[in-house]
Amino acid sequence: MKTYWGLDKFRKLDYAVVTSGTFDGVHYGHQKILGRLVESARNNGGESVLLTYWPHPRLVLYPEQELYLLTSIEEKTELLSERGIDHLIILPFTKEFAQLSSEEFIKDILVDKIGTKKLVIGYDHKFGRNRSGSFEELRKDGPIYGFEVEEIPKQMIDNIAISSTKIRRALMEGNVGIAKEYLGRPYCLHGIVIEGDRIGRTLDFPTANIEVTFKNKLIPAEGIYAVTVEVGKQRYKGMLNIGYRPTFGGTQKRVEVHIIDFNKDIYGQSIGIHFYRKIRSEIRFENIGQLKDQLQSDKEKVLDVLNDINDNTGGL
Repeated sequence: MKTYWGLDKFRKLDYAVVTSGTFDGVHYGHQKILGRLVESARNNGGESVLLTYWPHPRLVLYPEQELYLLTSIEEKTELLSERGIDHLIILPFTKEFAQLSSEEFIKDILVDKIGTKKLVIGYDHKFGRNRSGSFEELRKDGPIYGFEVEEIPKQMIDNIAISSTKIRRALMEGNVGIAKEYLGRPYCLHGIVIEGDRIGRTLDFPTANIEVTFKNKLIPAEGIYAVTVEVGKQRYKGMLNIGYRPTFGGTQKRVEVHIIDFNKDIYGQSIGIHFYRKIRSEIRFENIGQLKDQLQSDKEKVLDVLNDINDNTGGL
């Protein structure tokens, strides 16, 4: 997959099959569209093009509103590279760009710059200034500008309306299993291991404190989770805590993971956390002994969850 920041270095194609959108999360519904995009390009002897935007339009148009995303642009690019797409164009989204009318978007970008001969879109796709452009407008303008339009019906996306909004809601409620089902993979956080106060070591559960590198990344609800931890090219089982550590009077939200059967120094390294199931919510304990007992119980549940998934799927 060739990746372009902007259109300056993109060479207009003879037969481009195009889709566009934010594709936050590259979830199962997105994957249906991308599969059809690649298939259509292959069947027509053309090249597949995905047009996306960064920053996310809502971050630019409504900066006062809080918005947390499923993927950073780096994560999204990596996920898209696995879908067999020929070209990924990342357009810088600005307030000026947002003023393009739907007709200007069609003529100036889709047709004149990319060479669109076929457009593949989801059933609820909108584009142009104030999201005024629709499937009906594209179908009307297609013959004028020499391209056809294919809309992926809602029914094709597994008979359910999967959306990034629904996945965000599930994660904010701690329902990482539902998020995994909609994404087609475990939800993932990436971050840098930073110095903590080393309380975990005194409990015989040393943890790696994680500074999430993308500030708008959605962090799931507080609680204990069964996870796997990606360190370099290796995966390890882990028990992750998101929360304030109320037993110690904590006031700052933290993300920390106990990597099971692991004792290497990884300060400063980037690691990935893959979520499989929430074990329990965060609670305050009366004493350290109660906390240690609970952590041991949590660890056993985490191992049961991960071993069961490994046995049933052939690998995490």
